[in-house]
Amino acid sequence: MYKGQKYDFLIVGSGLFGSTFAYKANQAGKSCLVIDKRPQLGGNVYCEKTEGINVHKYGAHIFHTANKAVWDFVNSLVPFNRYTNSPVANYHGELYNLPFNMNTFCQIWPDVKTPAEARARIDEQVNDAIKLLNDANDANDVREPRNLEEQALLLVGRDIYEKLIKEYTEKQWGRRCTELPAFIIRRLPLRFVFDNNYFNDPYQGIPIGGYNLLIDKLLEGAEIKTNCDFFREYKDSWRDIADALVYTGQLDEYFDFRLGRLDWRTVSFKTRIEDTPNYQGNAVVNYTSHDVPYTRVIEHKHFESFGQAVYDNPKTVISEEYSTEFKTGMEPYYPVNDDHNNFLVDQYRSLAAKENNVIFGGRLAEYKYYDMDKVIERALSAFV
Repeated sequence: MYKGQKYDFLIVGSGLFGSTFAYKANQAGKSCLVIDKRPQLGGNVYCEKTEGINVHKYGAHIFHTANKAVWDFVNSLVPFNRYTNSPVANYHGELYNLPFNMNTFCQIWPDVKTPAEARARIDEQVNDAIKLLNDANDANDVREPRNLEEQALLLVGRDIYEKLIKEYTEKQWGRRCTELPAFIIRRLPLRFVFDNNYFNDPYQGIPIGGYNLLIDKLLEGAEIKTNCDFFREYKDSWRDIADALVYTGQLDEYFDFRLGRLDWRTVSFKTRIEDTPNYQGNAVVNYTSHDVPYTRVIEHKHFESFGQAVYDNPKTVISEEYSTEFKTGMEPYYPVNDDHNNFLVDQYRSLAAKENNVIFGGRLAEYKYYDMDKVIERALSAFV
């Protein structure tokens, strides 16, 4: 029988969901024990200081939102900077601005100078794709796209697809575009303005000093235990030490994989220090061709350093990002939303709904890709 303190909440995982929930609970006078199997806090937003640079250890995290309440909430804890995400694509040494906008169109088609000309060129290529998909017996009967390639051709035409979508997507998913379902890219935004801002959201930035400061603020007042595996230490006894459980780990693992394992894609990183103040001139450069094995290179300095500050530090840190199939022991990143996994996760969600005093939240526990602001929204609303 457990004879120590009894908490209102045992929170498994110190990522954005668990940390935000802990903050709300603490504000309400509730006691929390937050455990994490990693040696550090913050889940995938954890930053590691190298050469004076906050390195996003688990991949680039750029906060953006259209929800002013969420933006005001995070800024009440730590101030955010003015970082604007404007990635660049490298295709066989050719550089293109992202997202698809007038800069991109003028780079792909040097004779295109106006929005009307860009629209006409894309429409021409889309019409060519429609002709290929038409039923030979009825020119007006356009067949539904059967795969991602056909879907993309119908949205943006062949030139953009071939240079900026096809091989990059195949590296991301480890499958040919003709083998991927069409719904993965239901839409591809086209902007007929000269605007390289990747996100449409009005609020965007990085916490000044890195995400660790945000996590520390969220977790103030909570008891913390790192290097703690829930399944080894608390799975069978948590009700003895807490009134309720907040679980942010893998959904299928909570149920001992009894119905089978959900599939994930994962990423790995090769990070190194470069003896130069400015390696690529941008935080994110995507490599969209197969001849480069990684999907993108992140130069972490550019998330928080601007202007002369870039050169005040003579070194920089870059990470090459590789997309791979998930295997046991790896970090799960992206749910695979095909028919098999959608059916399986619905079964697990039914089991989760029957658990008493257990809140399942976040990307892993809900088997759902979340932007950071949506994770915070979800955690704020989960605490009642």
